[in-house]
Amino acid sequence: MSSVSVFKKRTEDGSLIVHLGKRDFVDFVDSVEPVDGVVLVDPDHVKDQRVYVSITGVFRYGRQDMDVIGMPFRRDIYIAHVQLYPQMSDHPLQLTHLQQLLLNKLGPNAFPFTFTMPPNLPCSVMLQPGPNDKDKMCCVDFQVTAFCAKSLQDDMRKKSSVCLLVRKVQFAPIAPGPPPAANFMVDKSLSMNVTLPSQTFYHGESIPVNVHIDNQTKKIVKNITITVEQIANVVLYSHDKYVKTVLSEIFPDTVEPNSTLSRTFNVTPLRANNRSHRGIVLDGRIKHEDTNLASSTIIKDPGKKETLGILVSYQLKVKASAPRSGDLAVMLPFLLMHPAPKEQEAQSLTTLESKNIVLEEFGRKAISRAELEDEEGEDEPNEGD
Repeated sequence: MSSVSVFKKRTEDGSLIVHLGKRDFVDFVDSVEPVDGVVLVDPDHVKDQRVYVSITGVFRYGRQDMDVIGMPFRRDIYIAHVQLYPQMSDHPLQLTHLQQLLLNKLGPNAFPFTFTMPPNLPCSVMLQPGPNDKDKMCCVDFQVTAFCAKSLQDDMRKKSSVCLLVRKVQFAPIAPGPPPAANFMVDKSLSMNVTLPSQTFYHGESIPVNVHIDNQTKKIVKNITITVEQIANVVLYSHDKYVKTVLSEIFPDTVEPNSTLSRTFNVTPLRANNRSHRGIVLDGRIKHEDTNLASSTIIKDPGKKETLGILVSYQLKVKASAPRSGDLAVMLPFLLMHPAPKEQEAQSLTTLESKNIVLEEFGRKAISRAELEDEEGEDEPNEGD
């Protein structure tokens, strides 16, 4: 049987070690996958203190070490905590199979925790900084923190606390909506119809854009332009909307008078073509991992204004120039997401045994010089490194 790696990270003084089976937790729109793990406690270090675990959703919009007129550049949009030690037995947890195996492996000083986040929280995303930005200026991230203290009101000591970033992610829906379609008609003699074969496209996948232009005029229609725009709704103290072009291509096709054009144009929006584009939204990442354009945000009830954070959507524009008749232009919304992972890994956990668990120290992975240069000025929140 293949082994399963479990992330572990310890406090500087060795009093606590946090174990997480994974760091990506899925938002299913109606509910969010529980964030669960196990903390190993060293009673000799902890002594008469208590051990707490918290999960915090943070909206960061500036440098961590700066305040402006007394207002920090961050806002906690969600926080929950639980006392692990001494153990509170009022509400025993329903353990996952992996948690039970970890408890068996780690011994009597290991304690489980589980957090269930509400579905109205945003996903983990970040705004791409510009070449001269020294700090990540805006992001939404989630972090699990374990710490020792006399009480929750006491200041957290760095040596006896440990923090791990986790991601809240969404995947493409299993049953997508109808394929987008739009039509623009100047009059009966000039019209453009545009369709997409699907509502949802995966990151890195080519988007086939089906364009049909019927030109029964005496003019030439030319300069077919396809643009993909990323729309970021930043909801915090106010509701701000930012539109960034992440792809724009001009095709030299022409439609002669009294003729038609039917063609499929393929375009692929990629972060690789936007690395110097300040302010576009990217999927959140764990330290020193590459990422992609932010996935579309799916909200159960878009009419409700309770969701804080950065909400992302995409639209595709097709425009063609018609002299003296103006431009033909249509707009089609679509989803850009990752496919849902296969169920094989989840099924394998049910037959997993303690001996197949590999405890892996969470540390900085080896990365290339190019990745280092790309990440310069993109420091993440302190994870207790």
